[in-house]
Amino acid sequence: MRSFKAFLIEEIEGKTQSGFVNMDESQLDPGEVTIRVAFSSVNYKDALAATGAGRIIRRFPCVGGIDLSGTVEESSDPRFKPGDPVIATSFDIGVAHHGGYAEFARVPADWVVPLPNGLSLFDAMALGTAGFTAALAIVRMEENGLRPEQGPVVVTGATGGVGSLAIDMLAKLGYSVTALTGKESQSDYLRHLGASDVMLRSSLDLSRIRPLAKALWAGAVDNLGGDVLAWIASSMKQAGTIASIGLAESTTLNTTVMPFVLRGVSLLGIDSGYVGEAYRQRVWQRLATDLHPRHLPELTRTINLDELPDVFDSFLQGAAHGRIVVAVS
Repeated sequence: MRSFKAFLIEEIEGKTQSGFVNMDESQLDPGEVTIRVAFSSVNYKDALAATGAGRIIRRFPCVGGIDLSGTVEESSDPRFKPGDPVIATSFDIGVAHHGGYAEFARVPADWVVPLPNGLSLFDAMALGTAGFTAALAIVRMEENGLRPEQGPVVVTGATGGVGSLAIDMLAKLGYSVTALTGKESQSDYLRHLGASDVMLRSSLDLSRIRPLAKALWAGAVDNLGGDVLAWIASSMKQAGTIASIGLAESTTLNTTVMPFVLRGVSLLGIDSGYVGEAYRQRVWQRLATDLHPRHLPELTRTINLDELPDVFDSFLQGAAHGRIVVAVS
C-alpha cells in the first residue's frame, strides 16, 4: 500500500487545524478514478477552508485543495484509462471529499475532465477554478447575447484570480474592459492585462445608489456582491448582462427591479461548482483555444507543497493577486 504526503484539514476541540500528514490509498475517498496528482492551485476558498476563516469545510477530516490535475493511475470507468492526463475541479473536492493537496486523489468519474489538447497539466492549474469560473461567466454572457460592439464590460475584484483572468480573456475577445479595483497601485498591472480603463472603488458613492443611473455597461463580471453589484445593476445599458460570480464583499443585494424591467438587464448566477460534465468540457475546450489568457505565465507563480501554509494569509488579507500553482509531485 503506497503512502504519500497530504495537507489535511481537521477539527480539534471545535477549532479548525491543518497540517501535513502521511496517508495511504486505503484512506482515499470512494470514486471510480484514482489520479496521481501533479499540480493543484490556491483559491480564496482554499484559504478559508484551511484556516477555518469561513464555514467551507463540510466534512472533517478532509484533504484540502479544490483543484487538481494529474494522470490516471486506475479507473473502473471506461472513459478513462491509466496514463490519461485529466483535470478535476469543484463539486465536493477539497471541502467534503479529499482534494488536490496530496500526491494521490480518488474521485467520481463524472467529476473528471480529459485534459484538452493545447493545455498542459500546469496550465490547467494556472487556470484552475478561477479560470474556469471566468470562462463560464463569459460563455454564459455570450449565450445571453453579449458582443464586443455593444459596449464596455466592467470587471470587479479585478486583481484577484478570477478578475485578472476575466480581464485578459475579455480583452483577447475584443471587448473594451473597465477594471474596478480598490488598489490604485495595481493600475498598470490591470492595463497590462488588457483593461482599457481602471476605476477606483473609492470613486463610487455607494451610499446613494439610484434605481437607474447613467447607462455605462453592456456587460459585467462581478466578484463582490453587495452594494457594488447594486450599483452595477443600476448602471447597465439596455439589455445588458451581469455575471454574478462571487460574494467577496457581501451576500446581500439591495436594489430594485427597475434595471431588469425597464432596461431588460439580465442577472446570471454563475455556479462553477456543479456544472455538468458535457458543458464543463466545452468550457475547458474554450480555455484551451480562444479563451486561453494571453498573460497566463505572468499571472502565475509556483510553490511547492511544503510552502502551502505560508500563502493563505495573503488571500484572507486581500493582498494576493493572480494565480498560485502548487507543485504536488
